[in-house]
Amino acid sequence: MRSFAWQGRNNRGELVQGHTDADNSDAVAAQLMAGGVIPVRIEASAQKSLSDNSPSWWEQLRRAPVSMDDCLILTRQLYTLQKAGVPILRSLAGLQASTAQASLIHLLQDLRASLDQGRELSAAMARHPGIFNSFYIAMMQIGEMTGRMPDVLLRLAQHLEFELDTRARIKQALRYPVMVLAAIAIAIVVLNIFVLPTFATVFAGFKAQLPLMTRLLLGFSAWMVRWWPLLLAGAVGLMLMVRAWLATEEGRYRWDRVKLRLPIAGPIVLKATLARFARSFSLATKSGVPVSQAMNVVAQTVDNAFIASRVEQMRDGVERGESISRCATAAGVFTPIVLQMIAVGEETGELDQLLLEIAEMYERETDCAIKGLSSAIEPLLLLVIGVMVFVLALGVFMPLWSLGQAAMGRS
Repeated sequence: MRSFAWQGRNNRGELVQGHTDADNSDAVAAQLMAGGVIPVRIEASAQKSLSDNSPSWWEQLRRAPVSMDDCLILTRQLYTLQKAGVPILRSLAGLQASTAQASLIHLLQDLRASLDQGRELSAAMARHPGIFNSFYIAMMQIGEMTGRMPDVLLRLAQHLEFELDTRARIKQALRYPVMVLAAIAIAIVVLNIFVLPTFATVFAGFKAQLPLMTRLLLGFSAWMVRWWPLLLAGAVGLMLMVRAWLATEEGRYRWDRVKLRLPIAGPIVLKATLARFARSFSLATKSGVPVSQAMNVVAQTVDNAFIASRVEQMRDGVERGESISRCATAAGVFTPIVLQMIAVGEETGELDQLLLEIAEMYERETDCAIKGLSSAIEPLLLLVIGVMVFVLALGVFMPLWSLGQAAMGRS
């Protein structure tokens, strides 16, 4: 990766300049145009790329990554310092001196070095896509262009709080079902490898005709004991293949569409995704971003390729001159009441406020659905456990009972 010096014109026609690390000049031009800057001149810089000072792989392995909680705290601290009028370089230096986390210190050092080389804060943050997503970068660019950085940082902090709260509630609701399913999987493995072979030895000593269910269980146990290395290798290979398929654009699109159609989790995922879309769209439009550009940014933040394709479809319709309400209707993912609120907001000019109300409505529905998630999954878990107990009783304990009765009769 090389360092390039560039000059360009922003949306107000002002001449801006800076440095960007990229593989070639075309990548620099793409980054600038995505940020609303029309490049005028791009040339290789003699400055040393910041990536040359990156830590070794061993240091990166030992270093704890910057989490979303750290990003939220950093955003809150930057908001407080910017609201108080502290210069950004001084703010970053103070935050670096007050933290003890190695990864956060390296991040702040990199941001300061980028600013010293003439980069904007949004461009410096764009070098860390694992920490700051595209929506975060776009909002920082809006704050730099409009001079409303404290307001943008406050809204970003609220957005991150919503994301963290939603993830925490979903994890809490799924903790019990996941533990039960893990226990069931472990029980199946233990039964097939250690318990059923012992019963097979006992049954073989009686030399009696066993029921069909018992023979099926014992056959499956013998097959699992014999071929468990291949089963383990196949499971690992299947997992790697699925991960590789999900990493592709088509795989992610198909899986995200399937997630929305799952019996219990599908409606929750849909409501949470639409709440994220409405809040992000409201935040972008309230900050003065054009509707088409706001949809382009929001499509990258919904964390669902299927919904993102529908948002891009709405963006294309808006660019053709159609109304937002009509494009939302054609998308086919919003409820009638939401479509009505979008139409009212578009007519009254209060679209950002009504989008915020839509987000809050979806968040309340998501909260209620998450609270009822455990109660909805528990009957299914009880059914699975009941089926396991029934199969074991029918295939193992009933033959033992019959053989015991026969032995007592002979005696």
